[in-house]
Amino acid sequence: MDRIFPRLTVSLSKLRGNASEIVTRCAAKGIDVCGVIKGCTGIPQVAQAMVDAGVKQLGSSRLEQIVRCRRAGVPGPYALIRIPGLSEVPDVVRWCDMSLHSERAVLDALEAECARQDKSHRVIVMVDLGDIREGFWDQDEMVEVCVHVERDLPHLDLAGIGVNLGCVGSVQPTPEKMNDLLALRDRVEAAIGRKLDIVSGGATSSFTLVHWDTMPQGINHLRIGENILLGKDLQLEWGIEDMNYLAMDTFTLTAEVVEVKTKPSYPQGKLCMDAFGHKPVYTDYGIQRRAILALGKADVGDEKALLPREAGITVWGASSDHCILDVTHCGREIKVGDTVDFSLAYSNLVYVTAREDVNVVCVDDCEVKN
Repeated sequence: MDRIFPRLTVSLSKLRGNASEIVTRCAAKGIDVCGVIKGCTGIPQVAQAMVDAGVKQLGSSRLEQIVRCRRAGVPGPYALIRIPGLSEVPDVVRWCDMSLHSERAVLDALEAECARQDKSHRVIVMVDLGDIREGFWDQDEMVEVCVHVERDLPHLDLAGIGVNLGCVGSVQPTPEKMNDLLALRDRVEAAIGRKLDIVSGGATSSFTLVHWDTMPQGINHLRIGENILLGKDLQLEWGIEDMNYLAMDTFTLTAEVVEVKTKPSYPQGKLCMDAFGHKPVYTDYGIQRRAILALGKADVGDEKALLPREAGITVWGASSDHCILDVTHCGREIKVGDTVDFSLAYSNLVYVTAREDVNVVCVDDCEVKN
């Protein structure tokens, strides 16, 4: 069955524009960009748009997305940007050119698998500088592992070291954190007796240092996804007002209205839990004109993160398959069969592009109807 809605429209021209802006600004600081495609579930056309705009490699945390793009003919090189499990090592060697690591045992297994497949593989060893996600906390141990890769694992190329910030621990990338990474680079280089090719300073949040011209010299690699895909987090969540060179309307989610009724805004009856085991707190706004869309949390995750394109529409709530809008103050009379357009947060994009029943349409026109 072919579904018309929900529909996700992807502006490839705007994506290329975002990628080009970021690549150009990073290149001026001596930084290569790894275009991260995991946020859109590895849509091949999106990956190709990043390549066309000049990213040096493509990265994902999911092997199946890398396989998808390779089979679609999108050229690499490809980097696995989530540290792999031992069970994934054969596919990492088969499908990826480079991967991130924080476990000696996995590196040893990678070496053995490379020997079996008669391949070489580049690795970045990760350090944890406070975000408490992946990476070596003990920097002495990290240096020892880097020496082990360099001297004892002939099929592996120690390409460099890297860090992640601004994710699990929400630690802000700062010049001080980058200088800590550079100091560790110096230790590793002294231990192995050569220069490292890559010092990877993080992801979209680290682009702030490029934008503000505070990135220390020597950081030469960033792994950027959201800022290319949506351009939203830094402009809206961080409140960076002078980053309007990045388009925030690259993806448009369109959903169909399946009910329009006038109803109370406060549930009527004894309250318990909702379908997800939560006990929400409601505010009584009186009687509202409400529209229900044929999509829900199963499609977009947090429905409150959706950004309606029309003034006067607010998202009231959602269940798995229904999204309820307050359209009382909308400038048009919304009827059953009408559609409503949204811009997406990163979390919405991750959910919606993973759905097989969402119709994805890629267009190459700067004048996309929003």
